[in-house]
Parts: sequence; structure tokens; C-alpha cells
Amino acid sequence: MLATLQARFGERLSTALAVREQHGRDESPFDVPPPQAVLFARSTEEVAFAVRLANEHRVPVIPYGVGSSLEGHLLAVHGGLCIDLGQMDQVLAVQPEDLTATVQAGVTRSRLNEEIRHTGLFFPIDPGADASVGGMSATRASGTNAVRYGTMRENVLGLTVVTASGEVVRTGTRARKSSAGYDLTRLFVGSEGTLGVMTEITVRLYPQPEAISAAICSFPRLDAAVNTTIAVIQSGVPIARCELLDVNTVRAVNRHDKLQLREGPMLLMEFHGSPSSVAEQAQTVQQIASELGGEDFEWATTPEQRSRLWTARHHAYFAALQLRPGCRAVTTDTCVPISRLAECLLDTVAEADAAGLPYFLLGHVGDGNFHVGYLIDPASAEERELAERLNRQLVSRAIRLEGTCTGEHGIGLHKMDFLQDEAGPGAVALMRSIKQALDPNNIMNPGKIFVL
Repeated sequence: MLATLQARFGERLSTALAVREQHGRDESPFDVPPPQAVLFARSTEEVAFAVRLANEHRVPVIPYGVGSSLEGHLLAVHGGLCIDLGQMDQVLAVQPEDLTATVQAGVTRSRLNEEIRHTGLFFPIDPGADASVGGMSATRASGTNAVRYGTMRENVLGLTVVTASGEVVRTGTRARKSSAGYDLTRLFVGSEGTLGVMTEITVRLYPQPEAISAAICSFPRLDAAVNTTIAVIQSGVPIARCELLDVNTVRAVNRHDKLQLREGPMLLMEFHGSPSSVAEQAQTVQQIASELGGEDFEWATTPEQRSRLWTARHHAYFAALQLRPGCRAVTTDTCVPISRLAECLLDTVAEADAAGLPYFLLGHVGDGNFHVGYLIDPASAEERELAERLNRQLVSRAIRLEGTCTGEHGIGLHKMDFLQDEAGPGAVALMRSIKQALDPNNIMNPGKIFVL
């Protein structure tokens, strides 16, 4: 098989150890041997050729975007061929009048927004990392804007997918809605590369807001910040972003980005709309925050100020790693109904504090989603087990509160057992039957989401 691929792709097929190792790790704490080879594809047809060949030889195929996943999605647990889609980086079409764009899977969110800036539109999904649109679709990503603009589930209209047999299929249309048959687009979005390789994606775009204003609000206690978030959402304020940083995260961001934010629990908020509506939203939120102990807002009104603020937020993960040099982060995320957010989050913090393991907490709390990173010594089996125990307690709590084991990271390797707890054996059996029908030889990213 490798000889056939080498003859077709030449230097774009690599078996060099350094290349394989680069494509055999992500931001998860797992150590897994790298794939046997890496193919740098440039078109849907090339992906289809490689997948057909892999299916004939029963070789696993692992799609690769930029490697920013957190739950082991791209690790070659059964070896095989990694298909790097990074060179498929063209914005294929922009339809400003329809508020849509079609891109190749390797286009990153920042590249897409740069390409469409002149149209007065933007693509709102912002998971923090400069992820590829294909990777974001595969994990059903969301991020800081999800409270207003939704997740990839709501913002992907159509796909071009190479199935496990190497067939090219297209799902969805550019129409805003459809009742035509099964919703195959939603089936593939969030499938983590286990059903096919997404090569082209059509997404929704949105008009750039007439006015944008960002604000920081510090609180004396974490519960006051969380309760403010709950009150804002329940009051119906159409806030665009509402991010929570605990004191550990604020301290890390200050050091990493040389800021002077007040080191305490903090909400980072952004308001979109007309100048009058932005002012009204901000006034309402300021009143709610003040009643719950929040400080006066500190405003970031210029693009430069906002950019610096949100860049610092996006650096939070890597900033937190520097709190404990040489550590690795065992990260987790959950999402619960907004009414249960305070209970879930505050119990989680109490457990982490009692355990004595360094951690950081941040979240897109406007939609009930938050993240915890436990900072462990990679050489300490005891710390790893402690982090995993805290993770199990957090996820079990979220499921008990009618939430989910993962709001946006996905299942990957790390949360397969939790999927059973959340969905139940009947639902997981149904997922397995879909996987077996679409990928009977189990070549598409095997060993992820569940074990066949």
C-alpha cells in the first residue's frame, strides 16, 4: 500500500519519524505510538484515492487538522495512515447575499475571517485555538461566541465527505432549511473522523455587528460571578460572549501576556448590536453584577483593546501550563443546564481545592459550559490518578444534573466510558450500528468514541 501511495504522491507521503511523531500527538495527556505514514492531501480526489486504498488493505485512516484536540481524537491507537488536510486551505466560494461560504477542510477560522472581512461578514465560531474548519466540524466545536451564535452543529449547512469505501458524498445545501431525508450533515458533524473524512464545508456567516463593546467585571467570590452569569442569561440579555476565569487563570494570563488584571474571579463579556442596544445590554448586565457584588466594569471599546483582551483569553491554556513548568494538563469540559451551573461548578472547585492538585478553571459559562485543567507531574502516577478521579467526579456530577460529559471537546479516547453513562447502552449500541453500516471494516479513526 505504501509503495502505491508513494508512487502517486511522492514527497507528500512521509514515513519520517519526526513527521509521524508530530502527527501522533495532540494536547491530550496520552502517549501513543505515531501512525505508520502521513499523507499531505490537496484535494477531495486525493483523499478518496487514499481512503479507497486503505479500505482495500484494512489500514486505519486518521484525519488531521492542526492537532489542537484535547481528548486524543487524532492518536493512532491502531497505527495506520494519517491524512493531513492542512494543504487543503482554499476558500472555495463566498456568497455574501446568502450569508454562506464554502471552504476546504484545512482552512482555519482566522483565515476564513480574513478572507471575508471585506464583505462585512464574519464566521463566529471561536474555540480559542486557531483550529481548522474541518476539525471544528469533526468535534462539533463551539467556543466563546456560542451563547449567541450557536455551535458548529447550527452553523454547518453542508459537507463533502469521503466515506470509508472511498466514495465522495455531499450532504445538505445552501438553503437555510430542508426536510429532505435523513440529516446526514448533522450525522457527520461531531463524528470525530469515525464515519468519513470531511473535505469541504459550507458554513453560515453573520453580519459584523454595528457596535461591539467588551467589558471585564471582577468579583470577590467565584459564586458571585457564576450567579451573575445565570441571572444575565435568565433575564434574556442577548450577550455575545460571557467567559469565566477563576483566580488561577487570571494570574496565569497576567504573567503570560503581561497584563494587570485584578487577580480574582472574573467575567469577560462582549456585547454586539447597534450602539443603543449595546449600551442597553451593558447597563442591564452592570446592574445585575453590582447587585451580586461585582466591581464596576472595565471597558475595552477599541478593536486593539478587545483584541488584546481576547488574545489573552485564548492563551489561557498555555499560560496555565506555565504555572507549573514541566507539567501536563489533564483537561475536561462539561455542560449543564444554566440553572444547575452554580451547583456543578462550585462543587467542582471545592473538590479540587480539597485535593490540593494545581488546577485552572475557565468556561463559556453563558451556555453552561466550563473547563478544568488539572496540572500534573507527568512522571507521577499518583497525580495522574488523582486528576482522573477528580475528572470522574466532575463528569458524574454533570450527568446527574442532566448535563453532558463534554460540551465541546468531544469523546475521543478520554471519555468513552462517560458516553455509556450519559447516553445509555441502547443509544451507544445504535451509534455502533451506524458506525458498522458506514464503515464495516472499521478503518475510520478506530478506537474513538466507543470500542466496536
